[in-house]
Amino acid sequence: MSRLLLALLTLLSFTASAQVPRDLAALVNPLMGTDSKPSLSNGNTYPAIARPWGMNFWLPQTGKMGSGWAYQYAADKLNGFKQTHQPSPWMNDYGQFSIMPITGKLRFEEEQRASWFSHKAEEVTPYYYRVYLADHDVTTELTPTERAARFRFTFPQTDSAYVVLDALDKGSHVQMLPKQRRIIGYTTRNSGGVPQNFKNYFILEFDHDFLSTTIYQDKVLDSKLLEATANHTGAVVGFKTRKGEQVQVRVASSFISPEQAERNLGEIGQDDFNTVKEKGRAAWNEQLGRVQVEGGTDAQQRTFYSCLYRSLLFPRKFYELDAQGKPVHYSPYNGQVLPGFMYTDTGFWDTFRCLFPFLNLVYPDVNSQIQAGLVNTYKEGGWLPEWASPGYRDVMVGNNSASVVADAYLKGVRGYDINALYEAMLKGANAQGPLEAVGRAGASYYNKLGYVPYDVKLNENAARTLEYAYDDFAIAQLGQALGRPKKEVALYYKRSQNYRNLFDKQTNLMRGRNQNGTFQAPFNPFKWGDAFTEGNSWHYTWSVFHDVHGLMTLMGGPKPFVAALDTVFTLAPVFDASYYGSVIHEIREMQIANMGNYAHGNQPIQHMVYLYAYAGQPWKTQYWTREVLNRLYLPTPDGYCGDEDNGQTSAWYVFSALGFYPVCPATDQYVLGAPLFPKATLHLPNGKTISLNAPNNSASNRYVQTLRLNSQPYTRNYLSHAALLQGATIYFDMADKPNVSRGVGTDDAPYSFSRSKK
Repeated sequence: MSRLLLALLTLLSFTASAQVPRDLAALVNPLMGTDSKPSLSNGNTYPAIARPWGMNFWLPQTGKMGSGWAYQYAADKLNGFKQTHQPSPWMNDYGQFSIMPITGKLRFEEEQRASWFSHKAEEVTPYYYRVYLADHDVTTELTPTERAARFRFTFPQTDSAYVVLDALDKGSHVQMLPKQRRIIGYTTRNSGGVPQNFKNYFILEFDHDFLSTTIYQDKVLDSKLLEATANHTGAVVGFKTRKGEQVQVRVASSFISPEQAERNLGEIGQDDFNTVKEKGRAAWNEQLGRVQVEGGTDAQQRTFYSCLYRSLLFPRKFYELDAQGKPVHYSPYNGQVLPGFMYTDTGFWDTFRCLFPFLNLVYPDVNSQIQAGLVNTYKEGGWLPEWASPGYRDVMVGNNSASVVADAYLKGVRGYDINALYEAMLKGANAQGPLEAVGRAGASYYNKLGYVPYDVKLNENAARTLEYAYDDFAIAQLGQALGRPKKEVALYYKRSQNYRNLFDKQTNLMRGRNQNGTFQAPFNPFKWGDAFTEGNSWHYTWSVFHDVHGLMTLMGGPKPFVAALDTVFTLAPVFDASYYGSVIHEIREMQIANMGNYAHGNQPIQHMVYLYAYAGQPWKTQYWTREVLNRLYLPTPDGYCGDEDNGQTSAWYVFSALGFYPVCPATDQYVLGAPLFPKATLHLPNGKTISLNAPNNSASNRYVQTLRLNSQPYTRNYLSHAALLQGATIYFDMADKPNVSRGVGTDDAPYSFSRSKK
């Protein structure tokens, strides 16, 4: 066969496959990352049965009431199907309640109602879940909308078929309405971050008359009551069923009111179970379809779309639609019901790195609403959040809301009050908020000394300093774009250089520094925590996103810089866990990954593999990104190498598989790696298309020989966001050996503050 004919057939194959709508949701494995436990995370995820960014998720529950590990793949019993808002097992849940079908003896307690199940009798998709409950001979199916869901229970022949509603403890209320075939109530259970008047109101509507009703109230079942308010309430409704008879339930909830919960139930309308299911499939395919990859292995495609699914869950919608269809929300900051958007359940320490840049590129319409919600957060709570679930939470470090806000505006996202957000950024940069993790802890030290000292009893001080310096850069970038006074902008650009104050030339690493200017002593670069956050100096030294050239210069130039990068991979996975008193799971995940001291399972170092591109050795970025893609991700229950963390670790895979990555949000550039697939197409909401082509890509052909951008030879190690928004066609010529003469010029390096005009 001639080369010309082969090329023509390949082109026709790609064209035909692009024209046929693909069921991309079928490639998603929501169980990816669920084989986890507190001592070792393979993702710490749960199967979120939901709509993209939906207000309510649903999950099959294996864990006990109150456990953050609500679903663990290794478990063999289910005790309910829980409405959840949990962003992470470490943050736990809020506004949750559970539903469970049972047969036989009437019972309520979760241990008593639990049933054995098998993954062989379990079907899991992003929009639909089905499982056989062996002890009850019941098949449960569920499919959600954004704020409601339909359940379908297939019972055996029995006069003792029941559905249990568990409103959980910590304060709850239930009421039976038999004539309306309804159960209504509320739960107040939460893990913090809520006002005193917090409630999640729920409504369940059945398609069968109740044969019996029973109220659960603090360990007592009572068939005479129709209503109860207590620490722990619930309800059990009974039916008589034929073999194969289906009892269906429509469920919805609201953070606003019982009336709003009923309004949210209207999302289902007259749709039957299968219609809701198919609409869910369509909703996922619409969003997943903005990024289409072709070629590669089946496992790579499944990993890619499983990661893309995880990237489209958080931050979740926390707003509802009023009678006029306008957005309205219960404020987790002041307890009032107010107009406008609200999103929550994300930690910016994790997600500023590439999850939010991914939204800015592919889903800017969604991030416009998220940014509008941040305006409301500032107006209602007085500060921008750093971790929200649903309100302010006192965890992690940094002031990375600055990056999230700046990157969105600088990437062209509009439709909200950017001046209010800039005001919020300035406030957060110069004071500590009501919680240590709001605003900047140690701001007075940082603004006076240029760093947060090691010896002032403020933990993780070096990490704070490095992140504050980058956050100052983001503020300066936005201030300049908004035309703020030159003196103000110059101040934040100057502060962005504060990272230099922690660089220790003796070790060529970042190191904690005391008030008097001396460095911390003794110093162990392998010590996790202490001056750093969930990492060590070898991990955090690279946290100079905005001025890699400046860091390289401090290290003595490209050669020692690259040598230090190489060393991270060649070091043994040694560690010092004394700060924590035990080996935390993040350390264990680094240790077992067999990639030296590289700790991809946690966020601080995830950009490091792209830094070779700043030093004229982009082929090493190409090598190591492929190694991480191949070795640390699988579409399986143990498929992640650490906490997935609200889409961040997933978005890293998505970006890197496409062939580029946002090392420095709040700039216009993405650093090039190398694509994983022979072809990928991004459909932008402005109608433009980004086409990424690497037809000779393969397992061995991981190196970029030449690159063409819109048919023109291109030697740069970065892509421009503005250029991509215009639509772009990129061709990667791939081979099994590196091209050590491409991308080596000074001008080929991505942006660094100290090399660029401000």
